[in-house]
Amino acid sequence: MTTTAASPGIAATASALRRLYFVRFAFAIVWAVVATTTAKEIDPLTVTLFVLYPLFDVGAAVYDLRSSRTTNSPALLSVNIAVSLLTAVGLGAAATSGIPAMLRVWGAWAVLAGLVQLIVAIPRRKMGGQWPMIVSGGISVLAGGSFIAGASADNPALTNAAGYAVPGAVFFLIAALRLGRAAKGN
Repeated sequence: MTTTAASPGIAATASALRRLYFVRFAFAIVWAVVATTTAKEIDPLTVTLFVLYPLFDVGAAVYDLRSSRTTNSPALLSVNIAVSLLTAVGLGAAATSGIPAMLRVWGAWAVLAGLVQLIVAIPRRKMGGQWPMIVSGGISVLAGGSFIAGASADNPALTNAAGYAVPGAVFFLIAALRLGRAAKGN
């Protein structure tokens, strides 16, 4: 009886996450293509794109929070919302100091957001489709560290930070595809 009662909640959550992951995949791919072409220097478009990415993450976390109450991760998703909002503001401010400052803020965000993604995905494993999110969270932590370290390079660039969205997009796509079965209640 417990399994039957939990199944509709898990199926609804899986379905909502599946939609979210498809949207995140599409956004990240488009964002990466545009941001990579502008990331060679800091201009208003580049700053706008880099501020937009964590703001999109805020929207995604809000959607996740509202649609996945059965996964018991509201505190972590709320942390992600706060961190991403602070990151958007921080990136805007860091842009006035140059690329190294932006890389440090971006890197710190990648580390924190990656940790949250990893920790949220672990208890969701029973739903299915979460191994890509676990791997992606771990990679995000490592990438964030490399952005922070890269800020001290002789000629730091935002191009790698822009490319960071591509592997995440691929992991979102894989997770969305893998969630298809759970979303159907199987």
